[in-house]
Amino acid sequence: MTAPSTVALTVNDRAYEKPVDPRTTLADFLRQELGLTGTHVGCEHGACGACTVLLDGQSVRACLMFAVQASGHAVTTVEGLAHPDGSLSPLQAAFREHHGLQCGFCTPGMLMTLTELLRDNPTATEAEVRDTLSGNLCRCTGYAGIVAAALDVLARLAPDVKGR
Repeated sequence: MTAPSTVALTVNDRAYEKPVDPRTTLADFLRQELGLTGTHVGCEHGACGACTVLLDGQSVRACLMFAVQASGHAVTTVEGLAHPDGSLSPLQAAFREHHGLQCGFCTPGMLMTLTELLRDNPTATEAEVRDTLSGNLCRCTGYAGIVAAALDVLARLAPDVKGR
């Protein structure tokens, strides 16, 4: 048996320090040790995007990363997107309004991926939204509602931007 390591990180603005087996993925750590089950594990190969979280603001596949690699960093999961009072973020509300989810399995990864895009490129076009989502698989929606939700938020961020 491998000796445990200690992981010290911030998740959704809350500091944690816990012993962990060095082979534990970040996804398993978030789900099993912290009870943050919004991060889904689909393919365990990084191909589906269901496990996407933000590490220091950049999207990463939590199934491909060991928890010990996140030590000293800030992680944001889908649970961290809502406002402190529990109200939905604009993107989460747009997903609801535009029917951007059905079974919901891909939704956390989609939300995290789009959160990064909206923050980094508030003038993104529909083509850029679709390109950004190309690493996230959804088997239910056909992406129409997901793209519509992202474009709705983008329109609210920059209503005078043309070409959407």
